Amino acid sequence: MLTPEPTTQETPASSPTGTSLRARTSAVAKDHLRPTTLFLLVGGVVFLLDTAMYNLLVFWSPSQGWGAGLMHGTPLTAKVLTIAVASCLTYLGNRLLTFGDRPRPDTTRSIMMFILVNLIAAGLQLSCLAFSRYVLGLDSVLADNISGTLVGQVVSTSFRYVTYGRLVFPKR
Repeated sequence: MLTPEPTTQETPASSPTGTSLRARTSAVAKDHLRPTTLFLLVGGVVFLLDTAMYNLLVFWSPSQGWGAGLMHGTPLTAKVLTIAVASCLTYLGNRLLTFGDRPRPDTTRSIMMFILVNLIAAGLQLSCLAFSRYVLGLDSVLADNISGTLVGQVVSTSFRYVTYGRLVFPKR
């Protein structure tokens, strides 16, 4: 008598696509949750410092207090200064915390890529502020903080997050 060969039926939970999809989703979440959280933490602290520095330069005068500050007439220059300081702090925070588990890349290449990425990101942020100031004619504290700091920061931070992990601090 011939007995049929045993057949193995895969249940959805044991099929390669069932467990691998769940495993891949878990792995992706694990791989990205910590660096994303640290990136946002570093960015949040630097964002607060950038906002404070910009508002002091543009809207605070040592002799008259709040209103029109020392750089009220040159907000883009003030923003360039605050972005430069913020970029240095961001590099250190992301190198040491966010991407600290990655191998140390060639420092010269890493810094050059960081500068290039930050120049592009600064251009994105400055364009938001310039549009508000010079196209829409808005120059209040609220308008500058919404356009240059909030909207500009969201756009530039999104760009930075994608490019830092790929170009500045690659996994290799």
